[in-house]
Amino acid sequence: MDRYQQFTTSGVGRVLVKRLGLPNPVPLRRYRPGEPVLTGPALVGGGPLSEVVARVLAGAGIETCVEPVATHGALVFDASDLSTVEDLGQLHDFFHPVLRSLDRCGRVVVLGALPERVDGVARVAQRALAGFVRSVGKELGRGSTAQLVYAAPGAEIESTLRFLLSARSAYVDGQVIRVGAHGGSAAPVDWNAPLAGKTALVTGASRGIGAAIAEVLAREGAHVVALDIPAQGADLAAVANRVGGTSLQLDITSPEAPVRLADHLRIRHGGVDIVVHNAGITRDKKLANMKRGAWDSVVAVNLASQLRINDALLAEDVLCPGGRIVGVSSIAGIAGNTGQANYATSKAGVIGMVDAYAARLAERGCTINAVAPGFIETRMTAAVPLLIREAGRRMNSLAQGGLPVDVAETVAWYANPGSGAVNGNVVRVCGQSLLGA
Repeated sequence: MDRYQQFTTSGVGRVLVKRLGLPNPVPLRRYRPGEPVLTGPALVGGGPLSEVVARVLAGAGIETCVEPVATHGALVFDASDLSTVEDLGQLHDFFHPVLRSLDRCGRVVVLGALPERVDGVARVAQRALAGFVRSVGKELGRGSTAQLVYAAPGAEIESTLRFLLSARSAYVDGQVIRVGAHGGSAAPVDWNAPLAGKTALVTGASRGIGAAIAEVLAREGAHVVALDIPAQGADLAAVANRVGGTSLQLDITSPEAPVRLADHLRIRHGGVDIVVHNAGITRDKKLANMKRGAWDSVVAVNLASQLRINDALLAEDVLCPGGRIVGVSSIAGIAGNTGQANYATSKAGVIGMVDAYAARLAERGCTINAVAPGFIETRMTAAVPLLIREAGRRMNSLAQGGLPVDVAETVAWYANPGSGAVNGNVVRVCGQSLLGA
């Protein structure tokens, strides 16, 4: 429980926060069925994609405008045709007059062209967008976020825009997302149940982030196979029952686990559409004090088991056409962390796994991506010493910790049939942590 955030919403708290310049974590607007996507219209401007964006937003039930109004729920700018340093001034011209009109928990989205697909100064201009968006994300405050979407010509961006503009992306901030030209994206029949008819495997599903992922994927229509070690059997069964799925007790580090898992998914479910590698452990000590067993156990659960499972599912064609693999990394894998050399190594390896498998899976019409959570409010982080816990909560642009559902919503976006061109990405779910890049 974030008692400081509760304090800031009290009468005394509001006064002290303002007078002393203390962090002011605005309660985030998270997804609730039936609520409007945005709290106000989206102002759309910029280059040739602006008309496409307006059509996508209209399909999502989002009101758009091309002239400023008093309050905006989102500001969306197409910068994909900026090709000179002078063109970058268009960012200032669009955003400067309207940033103060952005509502609480508003959204800023900039669209760009994949830098490697343009030449010369145009590549310089497109690469410059990342610095702009990350800076704006740190300036917005009031629970608002900013993102950059690099899209290939003709890329299917609807799923990504729907996610980034909605309350589902509440704790995703300052991220750079790449959407390719191909990938077999297909708009779901029902955007309210995009995973209907899909089977999803979630490892480490008995509690925390894993349980939240199972719940959100089930909410989106998937049948969830919840997996965890036998010692977590009771909690695992409770999660599976709650989401209308099935449970599987299995130690994924055992030599026979990949084959057993592949056989189970093929025989019982006819294959699997979504694989979420969430299972993970920590064995924290500074490297000078760490025993080899603590190193090996963390790497085995957090990384080696994922590679072995992937290879078994692919070798036996258990991953269905259009399948999705999602790894759970961590900002520790990006920035490192004292006392977590083993954990950070394994989580950086998950990012390497995404890089290594992306092209191979694209050839099969599948994708692999990862989430990298920051400080998420779980039983594990609740046991962290108070001062360290408070630092973890406040050292991000949103000045608060995230919730397990924030990670789960990002996983569900990757899993969406419309996200087939989103491949090889690592998106941090960290409120734009001040640690890492």
